[in-house]
Amino acid sequence: MSVFFGAIADDFTGATDLAAMLARAGVAVNLRIGIPEATDDLAPFEVIALKSRTLPREDAVNQARAAFAWLRDAGAERIFWKYCSTFDSTAQGNIGPVAEALMTDMGVSQTVYCPAFPENGRTVYNGYLHVGDQLLSESPMKDHPLTPMRDASLARLLRPQVRREVGAIHLPTIRAGAGAIEAAMMRLAEANVAHVVLDAIASEDLDTIAAAVHDLPLLTGGSAIAQSLPELYAQAGALSRPAAPATPPSLSAGSVVLSGSCSAMTRVQVGAYLDHAKGFRLDPLELASEGVLLARRWLAAQDINAPKIIYATAEPATVAAAQEKLGVARAGVLVEDALAQLALDARNLGVGRIVVAGGETSGAVTRKLEIDRLAIGPEIAPGVPWTFCKSDDKDLAITLKSGNFGSPNFFAEALALLENA
Repeated sequence: MSVFFGAIADDFTGATDLAAMLARAGVAVNLRIGIPEATDDLAPFEVIALKSRTLPREDAVNQARAAFAWLRDAGAERIFWKYCSTFDSTAQGNIGPVAEALMTDMGVSQTVYCPAFPENGRTVYNGYLHVGDQLLSESPMKDHPLTPMRDASLARLLRPQVRREVGAIHLPTIRAGAGAIEAAMMRLAEANVAHVVLDAIASEDLDTIAAAVHDLPLLTGGSAIAQSLPELYAQAGALSRPAAPATPPSLSAGSVVLSGSCSAMTRVQVGAYLDHAKGFRLDPLELASEGVLLARRWLAAQDINAPKIIYATAEPATVAAAQEKLGVARAGVLVEDALAQLALDARNLGVGRIVVAGGETSGAVTRKLEIDRLAIGPEIAPGVPWTFCKSDDKDLAITLKSGNFGSPNFFAEALALLENA
């Protein structure tokens, strides 16, 4: 079997988000952790999870090009460059440079940018990205510790990142239908506009956009637009489906929540879970001086079947204070490494269900557990599925949650869903 559709995601939670949306559409999906070494056991839809969101541009571009080369060799002729629905990328970011590198490698002269995910409150209007009823630049994302989003204009964010022209297609044209979008794309192409930002404020807008652009060799965006693509490919006779989601393997007892995200929603979720679970808070300053031994001892002393959470989640002022003393990079690495070690300890203690919150934390955990492929299971919340894998020949269920996704009771809901699956 060759690959029909290949996706490259800039972080691990984003990759699971995309894989969940594709699986929801009824297609077989493989989620690969890092760039695979072999092209065996291929699925029609292959998603490669990178950890490149905050890498320097050259490093991110090189990783994306390597992922594209693997997908191309596996047969993929349609490529999707997936980034966060909050466009986590400052003017020095790498979303645009990766897109331009892929355009060059594929011989493509134009692509679109569609991060909107209305189901999760991410919308684009007049080229401005909104989170709920707030502009991105006024939302809690303005205080993100790694990618503070201080501008909601996608065009202004993109222009410093790319060499080619940036343009936009706004909502009236989107609402006029797929044909109107196609005509607008052609006009922009004649004006040498290579990067086209698309408005979308409702799921129906994404359906219209997908109908207009699904034949483009390269698409970029958040995960939501991808949900419409399999049906369009099937209607065109290029794809057969459906495929059933993966079923849970036989899992050992016990669960643990590991939270490295400091997003506004994750802070609420941690607080809600602590109402009935035991918790241990990781402090980057304490990790710098004392290491992770106390947390490891705490985890080993817990009842394997009892709800428990280990978290570095904190308010922005607390995060900023630690970063000021340790540096942004070191503070992040200390937390990621600690939670990754605790995930390994949990697996070795017999825990079979691991919930991870935060993209950087998810990358560290999956690498520590030496996971190279995830099967997509039932969806807990829009864009957040359970996934199943083997680690050291042990069956695991693991969910990788983007910081801002999910309801306030997400952690309890996730574990309840798996118990009832």
